Amino acid sequence: MKKFILVAALLIAGANVFGQTVAEMKKVLDTTSDPIGYVKYRLKKKYKIDTVAVMSSTSFLGLADSLAYKGKVGKVYGPWKGANYLIKVLAKVPNTYYHVSHILLDTTLFKKNFADSMSTSIINKIQAGTSSFSDMAATYSADRGSSSNGGDLGWFVRGAMLQQLDAAIAAHKKGDIFKVWTPAGLHIVTVKDNPKKDVGFALLLRVIL
Repeated sequence: MKKFILVAALLIAGANVFGQTVAEMKKVLDTTSDPIGYVKYRLKKKYKIDTVAVMSSTSFLGLADSLAYKGKVGKVYGPWKGANYLIKVLAKVPNTYYHVSHILLDTTLFKKNFADSMSTSIINKIQAGTSSFSDMAATYSADRGSSSNGGDLGWFVRGAMLQQLDAAIAAHKKGDIFKVWTPAGLHIVTVKDNPKKDVGFALLLRVIL
């Protein structure tokens, strides 16, 4: 019995000597110039390298794209409750972002000619100053996700929107108001800001604990 207890004590002591706490792992991962080598050969833990695309700088689908955009290169994050892994941001690559507002007229409810006439009337009111884009969006837009925010879609990367919207937005400048037909309906769009470069992609090292 004493021999068993002694062996168990030695095993526990060995684990304390040769093992590392999560805090110690994070400290090394934060500073090492070879994080993959450290994880593979020193920790001998499973890992994955994920390429994460950031579609919007104002709304995120989950932890991955949020860290890809907000996380600092070289910094280690985690672990989280229910997600037993660490994430180190290895690198970031820029992309072009646009900021627009839109009013979507649902052409399943309105005939195309009527929708086109309505869009012209809406644009005329906005340009004449008798109504604001925000008020028109709240009243007419079928996109309820953005209409409550004045039609504002936030900042998003080129390629995130429907092809017709992407092409039209890229062809216009700040302050322009224009129409775009897409499979979703007729969009009245205004460009709110000049395009900018921001984080578009990130490489994330995920270490399974």
